[in-house]
Amino acid sequence: MRHRLLAPELVEMIHDRVLNAGEVRGRARDRSLEGALGRVENRLAYGLISDPFDLAAAYALALSTGHCFNDGNKRTAYRCLLVTLDLHGLRITHGTEEIGDRIILLAQGRHGEDQLAAYLRSRLVAG
Repeated sequence: MRHRLLAPELVEMIHDRVLNAGEVRGRARDRSLEGALGRVENRLAYGLISDPFDLAAAYALALSTGHCFNDGNKRTAYRCLLVTLDLHGLRITHGTEEIGDRIILLAQGRHGEDQLAAYLRSRLVAG
C-alpha cells in the first residue's frame, strides 16, 4: 500500500484553522515541523507503519509531542489524524472529546501510539 503523507504546508494550514481568537499563530521558534514530520517518514521507512491507522497515530504522536506551534498542537494532531484517514478513504466514528482525551494521554506518554492505532481501527465506519 502506498501511504499518503502530509506536507508541512498542509499541516500548517490545518493548524491555522484550529486556532481560536487570541491564540498565538505560527511555529514555535525552536521547534521544527519538518523534524516532527520526518519522524513519521522515518518510522515508515523502517517498516514500523503498516497501515493508515498506524500512520495517523504516528502523525498524532509527532505533532502532539513535537510542540512545533505556539498554540494548538494537540488540536492540530487531532485534525491531521482525521485528514490522514480521509486521504486513505477511511472514516471513523468517535466523540471529539473521547479522541481528544486519547491524544492528551498520548502527548503525556501515558497512551501508546499502538494503542491509538488500535482504537482507530476499532472505530472504522464500514462502507
